[in-house]
Amino acid sequence: MNKINKLSEVEKAYISGFLDGDGSINGQIVRRKDYLFKFQIRISITFFQKTSRHWFILWLHKKLQLGTIRKRPDGMSEYTIIGPQNVEIVLEHIKPYLKIKRKQAILALHIIKNKSKSQDLNSFLKCCQLADKFSVLNDSKKRTITSLVVRSELGFFD
Repeated sequence: MNKINKLSEVEKAYISGFLDGDGSINGQIVRRKDYLFKFQIRISITFFQKTSRHWFILWLHKKLQLGTIRKRPDGMSEYTIIGPQNVEIVLEHIKPYLKIKRKQAILALHIIKNKSKSQDLNSFLKCCQLADKFSVLNDSKKRTITSLVVRSELGFFD
């Protein structure tokens, strides 16, 4: 079980500040041949830090007990938390302290809650449209799979 429930309010605020400055909250649409609609909405939280300060990523991981760590070849370390349940529990605890990424947190939680309620195509497409909003909030330039791509490939038009 993760330790997030035992974090002090100061630790939650500190982690939120770090996420605001050197992290991201993202919603992506990814291809998944094994999924019902051939796509998945992946919600993630990622913290970034120079590998020379990798100890801090390890500290975060020890505090949250979720996600994975990797050292990138470009000298950066990443700590990523994916999966609706894991992302939801972290965001619910740190959301009150977020400033810069508050809108992304609210959007991510909204997608998680809506996605879990229904498995019908209309609901899935609405969640895809919500995921598209991350491109504006995060100044994304590389997003290639959008709700329009999903609609087109599934042959679903209004």
